[in-house]
Amino acid sequence: MSADITEAGLALLRVDRVNKRFGAVVAAADITMVVQPGERISLIGSNGAGKTTLVNMITGYLKPDTGRIGFDRRDITPLAPRAITRLGVARSFQIPQLYGDLTVLDNMLVANACHDQRLSFWHPAQRPEAIERAERLLERFRLGEHRGRRVAELPGGVRKLLDIAMALTGAPKLLLLDEPTSGVAAQEKFPMMDTIMTALGQESMTVLFVEHDMEIVERYASRVVAFYAGRIVADGAPRQALATDDVRRYVTGELIAE
Repeated sequence: MSADITEAGLALLRVDRVNKRFGAVVAAADITMVVQPGERISLIGSNGAGKTTLVNMITGYLKPDTGRIGFDRRDITPLAPRAITRLGVARSFQIPQLYGDLTVLDNMLVANACHDQRLSFWHPAQRPEAIERAERLLERFRLGEHRGRRVAELPGGVRKLLDIAMALTGAPKLLLLDEPTSGVAAQEKFPMMDTIMTALGQESMTVLFVEHDMEIVERYASRVVAFYAGRIVADGAPRQALATDDVRRYVTGELIAE
């Protein structure tokens, strides 16, 4: 199967028998997963189950002890995070990575300049074409009315949307979201996810999102991959995956472990 990592095919992402340990802790045990273009996959599991470890390996922040990761028919296992980002993998964090003293628009322009690698005296961030591009993304995420506000003044949900919008300035092929509804008020989580998924749908974006809220998972995922103790214990359509005994026992707690 290892030879398939760089072969032509429909798969956008291939994780091939990946293992990772931290001392005695097994964070990833023989993880194999194939992601097709356009899928919306939710990674679920209790804290420490291995979800974030997998995300960190896909984005290059961690290297697997063994196994390989392929993206868009290229082996990205040895690449640094910046190189993986340039290939089309973007990430939004649980705690938004924003510049609090800058406006919403300026945050977008900085992100755009970083992706373009053109921020300099001769290529300032506030070029007309960059502003137009940033404003299109802000409107897509319903952030246009906040364009002139300082980020430090914004509520948590708006910051989350801005963080995701900034991740799209590089026109990625794959977006990884770390708990997009974490810290968002209960009455705001569905409207916010509607905005996110509608915006991403316009780009036919492939999405992997880590999530603990099963209502969000059932409503927005096309596929669920469940983790326990560094292993995948279920992988399939949301209703089928969430109904398995392993998920009910180790993830949702509906069954008492024997």
